[in-house]
Amino acid sequence: MTGREIIQRRLRHEGTDETPYTVGFEPELYSRLTDYYKDEDWESKKLKSYMCRYLFVDTLLLRQVDEVYAEDGFGSLWRMDRKPWHLETPVMPEPTFEGFDFPAPSKYVSGILEQKKQAIEAYNQDTERYRVIDMGWGVFEHSWRVRGFENALADMLLDEDFYSELTSRIADIYVEMVKACEDVPADAIHFGDDWGDQRGLIMGAERWRKFIKPGWERIYREVHRQGKKALQHSCGSIAEIYDDLAEIGMDCHESVQPEAYGMAPEAVKAKWGGKISFWGCLGSQSTLYSGSPKEIRNEIFRLRDLFQESGGYILSPAKPLVDEMPIDKAVAVIEALSELNN
Repeated sequence: MTGREIIQRRLRHEGTDETPYTVGFEPELYSRLTDYYKDEDWESKKLKSYMCRYLFVDTLLLRQVDEVYAEDGFGSLWRMDRKPWHLETPVMPEPTFEGFDFPAPSKYVSGILEQKKQAIEAYNQDTERYRVIDMGWGVFEHSWRVRGFENALADMLLDEDFYSELTSRIADIYVEMVKACEDVPADAIHFGDDWGDQRGLIMGAERWRKFIKPGWERIYREVHRQGKKALQHSCGSIAEIYDDLAEIGMDCHESVQPEAYGMAPEAVKAKWGGKISFWGCLGSQSTLYSGSPKEIRNEIFRLRDLFQESGGYILSPAKPLVDEMPIDKAVAVIEALSELNN
């Protein structure tokens, strides 16, 4: 089977002899690995590529103001000389749309239209890998880009009508961006929206259901209308809303941080393995941080075995491998993945 066929079966909750995987690297670590292997092509020789991504939808529209600051598509100011970069001044300091020129969806769709012809050609040529469109920074994250993080959370308590309208307008933009991808021959759209911390939902499950869920339901509906799958990134513990996500059409959760409350791979598989799929589960804060190279290897093979018969799983570190990672641990990940399906 091709990589595309393997992932398609996995997302239908069918077991496959071969376990698909992905792994990302921060740039300094990638450079150190290149030095270690003494080969510029080490990645293609060591690792199999199961996915291709040719359309990266710009949901930020950052415009550099000077050497330090950039302005996003809504008008908020970001400080770019920090890691991660930092929201300096939200564009909407008060919970009101009065006097604010809320961007039309066309402002975000125009970038898709510019990229589409080349992306369509690339997806049509790359038929052996699972074809994904990337569309980051989601409804909740955009809401605090506009208002500031603390203000957005306060709005959920103090100005519910305003916050409902804000998230609905942001979802409108996303629906139109997804519609603009209808003729792109991709298998799935990968979204991002961080809802969880280590303990649970940042805003609480009930407020997530009230303010965030309706917009994503509309977005996923449009994805499925096109015959594509909805892949959703979220950090932290979101097990409390897995039933909601299955209900509104999320096909696969990406990250699945096992250190977060209720997110152990065995637990999520047992309770939701027939409803949604999982992409991640290899602990960036646990196994990859404190485990030995041998323990890292053992965990990778354990995750393979856990999901092999029932499917519903793409193996991956919960986060890209960071620049600070010791080289022996990074090599352990690469070598284990290279041997995973032998």
